[in-house]
Formats: sequence, structure tokens, C-alpha cells
Amino acid sequence: MAVYRSIHVSFWQDAFILDLTPEEKYFYLYLMTNSKTSQCGTYEIPKKVMELETGYNRETVDKLLQRFIDYKKIEYCEETKELMLTNWLKHNSYNSPKVLICIKKEVALIKCIDFKQCYMDSLSIVYVGIKKEKEQKQKEQKQKEKEQKENTVVPETAKEIIHYFNFVMKSNYRATGKATQSHINARIEEGYSIEDFKVVIDKKYEEWNNTDMAKYLCPDTLFGTKFEKYLNQPNAKPKDAPKRDFLMDIIQEGRNEQNRNSADNEVDSEPVQKLLQGRK
Repeated sequence: MAVYRSIHVSFWQDAFILDLTPEEKYFYLYLMTNSKTSQCGTYEIPKKVMELETGYNRETVDKLLQRFIDYKKIEYCEETKELMLTNWLKHNSYNSPKVLICIKKEVALIKCIDFKQCYMDSLSIVYVGIKKEKEQKQKEQKQKEKEQKENTVVPETAKEIIHYFNFVMKSNYRATGKATQSHINARIEEGYSIEDFKVVIDKKYEEWNNTDMAKYLCPDTLFGTKFEKYLNQPNAKPKDAPKRDFLMDIIQEGRNEQNRNSADNEVDSEPVQKLLQGRK
């Protein structure tokens, strides 16, 4: 790495530079000439280093970085702490074979996949493994998004479902369990309601309670990938059905009996009417 950076004398007459504030001019010069700069124009520099070398606090550094990102003069990767000067190669010749070799070596060390891809496109460089790196990055991002979704279960929703589950099954599962929340959230994302969960709980209890399948009466099984199948299966009526069904049968039978008694006690008014008319 060279111990100095060249700034063309026309820098100060550039239309973009003329519109900058003194603070912005100073910061932009710093980004192009600090000790971390490289031949390719992308280098690793933590914000803490920027604070120490410029004398600015973190708020000012963040503000100035964002301004130049908006100006499309730089890009900054928070994850790898790398900064890319977007027009660096445009204003710095790399026709020399030695310079190009140096640039290629530096680009190979860039951690940010997006930054590395920019150089590959502009310089027609091909790096073995870049595709795998990009795929791995995308895989990690998807996993991160998946974990975030799994943690977005509304606590009250999970609590209500597990409270009902424990009440029916006489169990003691926690609504805060990661696996339980993951299953509930997955089904909620698919559009199922709390009432759907209760229907599945009732159906599987009626079908599996006091059978060899009772050991599978747990959230992992009931709220898993077969949830839709369980939801749409017909109601089971085993010998030991829940008491609430038994009570409903009694209530219905009572209503039927009451209706029969009411029908028996009804009086046919037609003969009476004829008798009264005869007397007249």
C-alpha cells in the first residue's frame, strides 16, 4: 500500500465539491486520504477510527457518512465495516499491469460480497467461490429473517392457545417455549385463527385420549405440518368422549322431550268450534 494519495488540482473546481460545506469537504478529503485507504478504493475502517482521526463524535460521523451515501459517492457496510469510494477507479488509472495486479489482490480480500461483486462487474474479474459466498450470504439472511418471524408471535395469542390446550389436555406446557411458539407462528402466518387451534385440540383429544396415541397429544404434533389435515378431519366419537359433549347430549335430549310433551298437550280446537256452532 502506498504511503500517500494523489489529489488532482482540479478537485477544488469540481462542481460537486463547490457545492459542499467546509465540513463536508474536509470529511470527503479524509475518506480519500486516510491511512486505511487502498489502491482499489475499498477499505475497512471502523467508525471509532473515523472519530479519533477527524475529531468528530459518532453522531457527526454517522451524519456525514449518510450524506455521502445519499450523494452516491460512497457505500458503507455496517457488518464488515468496509467503505467503498464509488468513483475511485474512475479517477485513478489502473492501466499499469502492476497496479491491476495489486487491485485484484485487494478485491479478493474484500469481505462485503456486494462490494466485491461491483469490482467483478466493472473489471471483469472472476473469483473462484464468489458464487458460493453469495449463496451462503443469502442463506444466512433468510435464516435470520426466519428467526425474526418466529419471534413475532403475539404473546397473548400464544398464551390463549396454550392455556386452552393445557385446560383440555390437563397438561402444563409453556407458551414461551421456542418450539411451541415456532409452530403457532407458522400456522398464524398461514392464516389460521385461534378458533382453528381450539378445534384441532378438541378433535385430537376426542380421538386420541385414553388410547395408545395419547402420547402424541402435544403442541409439536398438533400444531405441526399436519395441522390442516387435523382441522378438516371429521369429529371422532370414542367411548370416553369429553364430559362437555355428554352434557350437551343431555341438554339436547331434554329439549326434545320438552317439545314432545308440548305437542301431546295441544288441544284440537276444531271439534269444539263445531259443537259451539251447533248450540247456537
